[in-house]
Formats: sequence, C-alpha cells, structure tokens
Amino acid sequence: MSTPLSLGFSPCPNDTFIFHALVHGLVPQAPEFDPILLEDVETLNQWALQGKLDVSKLSFHALGQVLDEYVLLPDGAALGRGCGPLLVAREHLDPAELPAKRLAIPGRYTTAAMLLGLYAPAVWQGIAAGAGQLPPNLRQMRFDRIMPALVAGEIDAGVIIHESRFTYRAHGLKLLVDLGAWWEQVSGLPIPLGGIAARRSLGKEKLAAVAEAIKQSLARARRQPAAAMEYIRRHAGELDSEVMRAHIDLYVNDFSSDLGQEGERAVAEFIRRGRAAGILPATNQRLLLDKRV
Repeated sequence: MSTPLSLGFSPCPNDTFIFHALVHGLVPQAPEFDPILLEDVETLNQWALQGKLDVSKLSFHALGQVLDEYVLLPDGAALGRGCGPLLVAREHLDPAELPAKRLAIPGRYTTAAMLLGLYAPAVWQGIAAGAGQLPPNLRQMRFDRIMPALVAGEIDAGVIIHESRFTYRAHGLKLLVDLGAWWEQVSGLPIPLGGIAARRSLGKEKLAAVAEAIKQSLARARRQPAAAMEYIRRHAGELDSEVMRAHIDLYVNDFSSDLGQEGERAVAEFIRRGRAAGILPATNQRLLLDKRV
C-alpha cells in the first residue's frame, strides 16, 4: 500500500473550488492525500522553502525559489488577465516616493512581492534571491490585514491580492498601480499568480497521477459548481456570495485546467525576469512537469 501524500492549498474560493472533489473522495483512482492542510498562501510558500509538503499550492515567486526540489504541475494554476495584485493607498503617491514610504506586502515570497520588486526595483534592493533582511519600510502582513492597516494609517501603501481587489474602494482606498496590468503591458503575457507544485522525488508516474487528479477535480467542480459551494463557503470567512463567485470567476479559467503554451510562456518569462533582477536563483531544472510517462 502506497504512503499517502501530504497536500496543502489556500482557503480562498478558487482553491477550494478546484480541490473540493479531490478532498471529498469524488475523483476515481486519485492518489491518497493525508494530511490535507488549508493555509494562507505565504505559509504555504514558507513550507515549500522548508520542503514540508509533497504537493502544494504556492506563489510563482516561491516556485522560482524551490525549482530544484519541486516541479510545476500543469493543472490547478491561477493565471489570467485583469486579475493581478494592486498597489493601493489612502492618497496618491508618485512611484518615485515608494522607497521612502511604509509599504506592506502579503508575504515575502508572494508573486505580489516580486511584482513590486520588478515594478519598483529600489523597493526590493538588497534582498535579492531571498538573502538579507527586509528594509525597515517594507512590512509583511497577512493579505487580509493590509487594507485595515492602510485605513488605520499604519502604512502608506500596500499590495493587495485575492478578493481585496473587489472591495478596496469601499474602504476609501485609491489605486496607485495595477501591477497585473503593468506586467501584461511590459510582457504581453497573462500574469502568473500561483500554481500547484509537487516534489520531483515522487517520480514521473506519481506526479502525472497527481496532475490528472487535480484536472478531474476541477472538471467535476465546473460540471457541478453548486456541489462545491458549501465547502467553499465554510472556508471563505466573511466573504459574501457575490464576492465569492466573482473570486472564482476571475481566478479559475482555462489556464487552471491546463497551462497550455501561453501559460507556460507566462510562467517562464516571470521567472526569467525574476532571475535577471536578482530576485530568484538560477537552476537547470525543467519548470513544468512532462506528463508523458
């Protein structure tokens, strides 16, 4: 009998939508997963750096840090257009002012943090490739703490992710830059936010089985979305149904079913630019799982 695989993903609606069927034993011939852990994406990123889980959702920034140990699966990813992180503030700030301002990021190894570093290199100076301490004006916060901290005047600007893009205006906050739109403009590609990675040591056959199970879980959710809603709602905190559905509609798309050539190009370009900026280390490992066994 094979040993169960450990699995981690976030409690965000897009992930619980994708994994509902897999978690509830509704995917025939899927590998066994135990434990199954739901955590904030930055916790998952940190765990990936520690090699804690066999299969995990993680930010593409974090993926670029762990490619020697983990390989990207072609299913379950979050990419798209018009869905990237936003840099917001209580009042307008010139981009040249950012290095001198109190800034919040939703975790050091989030895609949002790396995008901020690519957009405003002076903000990320001195902490390249995961080395060194964050500068004192750059603060890590859970993604759901950033808007309250802005409203309270604890920080001057913050990079927001997930459902915050739907609600920041209600908090009286102003958009400084849509970092996803900026990425699309400079690269011509969709913004790669996060994906599912698995240990290379699992071997090609098991990796392909995991990828197929995720694909089938998502396909079932798309065929029967109502069946997943109770599970999604249970983990969605205080999100109302409209925001929850908007979240799923934005972050679950055709790239989630299969990255395809455009999706793979987007991830590869994101990681290439991260390496060129000194944010990510170099590796000779292949980025994406080849599912041919």
